[in-house]
Amino acid sequence: MSVPYLGSGPYCYSNSLAMILGDEAPAVQIIEVLTGSPYGMQLIGGHLPLFDPFGWDPDQGLDAAIELLGWSCERSDGGSPADAVRRLREACAGGPVLVGPVELGLLLYQPSAGKAVAADHYLVVLEVGDDTVLVHDPQGYPFASLAIDDFVASWSGELIDYLKHPFAMRSRFVRRAQVAPVEALRRSLPAGLDWLAGRTDATVAPGTVGQAEAAERTADLVEAGLDPEVRDLMKAFAVRVGARRLNDLAVCLGILGLGEGAAVAAEQARIVGGLQLPLVRGDDAALAAGLRSLAPTYGRLHAALT
Repeated sequence: MSVPYLGSGPYCYSNSLAMILGDEAPAVQIIEVLTGSPYGMQLIGGHLPLFDPFGWDPDQGLDAAIELLGWSCERSDGGSPADAVRRLREACAGGPVLVGPVELGLLLYQPSAGKAVAADHYLVVLEVGDDTVLVHDPQGYPFASLAIDDFVASWSGELIDYLKHPFAMRSRFVRRAQVAPVEALRRSLPAGLDWLAGRTDATVAPGTVGQAEAAERTADLVEAGLDPEVRDLMKAFAVRVGARRLNDLAVCLGILGLGEGAAVAAEQARIVGGLQLPLVRGDDAALAAGLRSLAPTYGRLHAALT
């Protein structure tokens, strides 16, 4: 039986959606699973490992979770910076707005910010004043403010690879149907199986591979000498969010009575979480071995849920 994880972690889009939905939001762990994020691993462009499915990104995941939960919203993007600020100000007059992706490295109220690093992030905008934007940032910054020009620089997200148009936001959320969280989870399973199987409709960077192949090739990269920037990303973000997603998936599959799938997801969570210490210590033999042990579990999870 998996013990639910509670604590800090980079669940920015799921936490942001939970803030927007308020009292009607399910647990953030359920939102995360509904996005589809736990169902796989990808090695983007052959060099960047992330513990989410081949071709998946948070923007797609948010759309899936919102629909599964019986909600709709208005989504808009693009235009000039001035147009974007006007849209955001008008939308905020009707309630909080889910904004993203934004560039995490340019949110200047965060102590480590100051340079764009191609790190995507999501947050909730509460108010647009004459000179500042007021936000709830789920990274740990409630009621943070930023000068409008600085916010726009982050919101443009120029280095975020999956961003098709800048200045994306979701507003005017409306509940269209009453869907219990357990029912939403049940309805999400076909999409989860599609992600595990490797979606053929995904638009991906050349050289991107998924699932078992992603784990094996990442192990090859480790053995050949992992790029320091990739190692830093794995240490600071990829492993901890990947392990949490998988643990949440195990809990949710258990809720649905899918014990075999829950057991595989729990095993995956333990393997991915176990990569953190070898990463920090530079124990590449253990790191590569862990990744290779992860590879066959994706096929096993697909079989357990089919």
